[in-house]
Amino acid sequence: MAASVRTLAVGLLSRLQTAAPTVRRLSVSHPLAQKSPGCLWKLGRLNHVAIAVPDLEKAKLFYEEVLGAAVSETVPLPTHGVYTVFVDLGNTKLELLHPLGDDSPVAGFLQKNKAGGMHHVCIEVDNIKDAIAGLKEKQIRVLSDEAKIGAHGKPVVFLHPKDCGGVLVELEEA
Repeated sequence: MAASVRTLAVGLLSRLQTAAPTVRRLSVSHPLAQKSPGCLWKLGRLNHVAIAVPDLEKAKLFYEEVLGAAVSETVPLPTHGVYTVFVDLGNTKLELLHPLGDDSPVAGFLQKNKAGGMHHVCIEVDNIKDAIAGLKEKQIRVLSDEAKIGAHGKPVVFLHPKDCGGVLVELEEA
């Protein structure tokens, strides 16, 4: 019995003495506030992640009453065809989207995704006009010729998902 306990202890000790695996850093080594070479505009922080929801009131209650987040009032945005609600997470926000009318792009999204889901990510830029010009030069499709005023009262533009790794990207002037 003593021999088997000793063998077990030696085996455990040898496993504890093995080197820990190397951890690689995945962070960027330069600050995001710097312009990349040849770029006329600066990329900023993540402003929000937008989620299309089939039942806006139910979604609001989940984030407010179940998770305890601060949730805004519902705001209609007719120029974008959506109702929006913002969920404050401290370091960023979630934007809950619900169709405003049958022509809403979110209505089409919800027809394909009945339970809802991530719709887009919004990233801040320092100059929306320069960003649009620079992206067009790089053959990135912008979904409108000019920026529109978004939910925060600032100019926004959307980029084609096929040019952005399958993600609809919204740029908002900070």
